[in-house]
Amino acid sequence: MKVLAINGSPHKAGTTNEALSVMADALATQGIDTEIVWIGNGPIQGCTGCSGCRANGHRCVHNDIVNECLIKMADCDGLILGSPVYYASIAGGMKCFLDRFFFSGAPVQYKVGAGVAVLRRSGAVTTYDHLNHYYNLQNMLIAPSYYWNTAHGANAEQLREDAEGICILRNTALNMAWLMKTLSYAKDAVPQPVPYPREWTNFVR
Repeated sequence: MKVLAINGSPHKAGTTNEALSVMADALATQGIDTEIVWIGNGPIQGCTGCSGCRANGHRCVHNDIVNECLIKMADCDGLILGSPVYYASIAGGMKCFLDRFFFSGAPVQYKVGAGVAVLRRSGAVTTYDHLNHYYNLQNMLIAPSYYWNTAHGANAEQLREDAEGICILRNTALNMAWLMKTLSYAKDAVPQPVPYPREWTNFVR
């Protein structure tokens, strides 16, 4: 089994990468591989709502790291989204990445997801909430823990000193492994639900 972890920080080896590495180590104890992908610190085109991906095999018309991750996700059983906290929300580049990744039709339906917000001081819960919105709109199962998935520190060394944060990350990873294994075990005996027919309603008079 495999997990794709997205490092949404402009810093490749900073606190977000450290948090994802903690989770990857915990997943490894359960026999699960993790690939951490850094989205980079260059500009990422935001979603323009052109819907070109609908006619392009669920690939974005802007061919960059987003399409690379869409391909990788097809072979993964779980997804971790890690972002630093910028003004009590997701980092800008990560937001652009996520909008296009999920709108393009990422192969994530009924897979397991976990979000991680990394920060120095405040804004963790709103960022964590924003990350989970992407999962909720794609029929994904969100791995629980005994607290929100947040870890504090101005650098990787300080993050390792957040003992409770490290415990939360490890516990989330273990729960994530359990969910993925449970889904794998049950997939032949219990078929995935057939989506209820959807009607679109715009808020107009």
